[in-house]
Amino acid sequence: MAVTPFDSAMFRGLFGDDEVARLFTDSAEVRAMLLVEGALAQTQGELGIIPAEAGAFIKRATLEVQIDPAGLSAETGINAVVVPALVKAFHAATDAPEHAQYFHWGATSQDIIDTGLVLRLKQVVTIFEGRLKRIIKALGTLADTHADLPMAGRTYGQIASPTTFGATVASWGTPLITHLTRLNELRPRLLRVSLSGAAGTLSMLNDGAELRTKLAASLGLEDSPAAWHSTRDSIAEFSGWMTLVAGSLGKMGEDLLLLTQSGINEVSLGGGGSSSTMPQKSNPVLPSLLVALARQTTALNSAIQGAVVHRQQRDGAAWFIEWMTIGQTCAATARALSAASDLADSITPNTDTMGHNIDDGLGLIYAEALSFELAKTMPRPDAQAAVKQLCQQAKSTGTPLSDLAANAWPDIGIETLFTPAAQLGDAPLQARSFAKAALSY
Repeated sequence: MAVTPFDSAMFRGLFGDDEVARLFTDSAEVRAMLLVEGALAQTQGELGIIPAEAGAFIKRATLEVQIDPAGLSAETGINAVVVPALVKAFHAATDAPEHAQYFHWGATSQDIIDTGLVLRLKQVVTIFEGRLKRIIKALGTLADTHADLPMAGRTYGQIASPTTFGATVASWGTPLITHLTRLNELRPRLLRVSLSGAAGTLSMLNDGAELRTKLAASLGLEDSPAAWHSTRDSIAEFSGWMTLVAGSLGKMGEDLLLLTQSGINEVSLGGGGSSSTMPQKSNPVLPSLLVALARQTTALNSAIQGAVVHRQQRDGAAWFIEWMTIGQTCAATARALSAASDLADSITPNTDTMGHNIDDGLGLIYAEALSFELAKTMPRPDAQAAVKQLCQQAKSTGTPLSDLAANAWPDIGIETLFTPAAQLGDAPLQARSFAKAALSY
């Protein structure tokens, strides 16, 4: 296996996401940094900070030059940052020292690397937003279709009281709508330019604030008057957001693992993985993947949150941690979103099995409803104690709770009390409320 399964040729089909992976290649990083350097030089030329001719030349050259990332390795291993090697490679590739001398004028390596990262994250955010909307809409359709379909609600793995499949689906989808709101809120804090110079003071650039504002506009990013070389809350916030998304999708995966489990079989997934030795099996691979990616993202996020602690104006150690983790976190979240999208389109409830699992013949799922009905005419503690005693009697004798209750309290209307439809509460409303919101995307 490769060091990370996200880059593995063998495991690409399980963990891979080509659309996001292409943004975290060495070539993509070099291209992003060149875009930043080109925009910087062009803006400096327009403001008269460097000769306009040099600015135009550098801008054009950054779009055309081909730089092999492997050629940057040796020097980066010494300097820890790639920009010094990139500057040398640009000079060599363009062979125009009169113009190239102004390449990377007044900036520092972190300005270029961070802004290049943000340019790539801008594309990642757009991809994530689109996928979230597709999942939400698919779950909205599923919730609306099955808003009234009764199923057993379970707490601590035990049957509790009735709910509906639509409400269960809504519990998967509702957090995703909240995550979309969070994404729109954090977007301007994340997608911002970095141009602050070596110690965050822009000391090497006259009228640096105007330059930074114009550079941000040229790159389609937010301005950032405050240096964020050592203030990494926006990166940590985005990492936390991805962890929340992966966690919500992991909860959906956990539920599907249980709902497809042998002996429960309340949901079909439209396909699964095969076993090397047991031909009868169809393994719930995608739900398992969602759970694994949620846990992996949580682990990666802990490293990024720790990297918020930056020393003084610059801190290589904390910065390196971001490099080692942010790409994997994006890759894991991307794959979770694509897997969840596939699942949302294929989930089918097994209605007969759901109905059978609500009542195993004893009707114990209606015990809570019975206790509240009795509490209308007796103290609630007495009602609960009486129903608890009947539940034990039902288990020991195999007599349905409804029969025992009818004998004990013949006037309470057992026929209507002991039905799923009478005990759904606002589950159908929850499903339809989510569906209405989801289908607007």
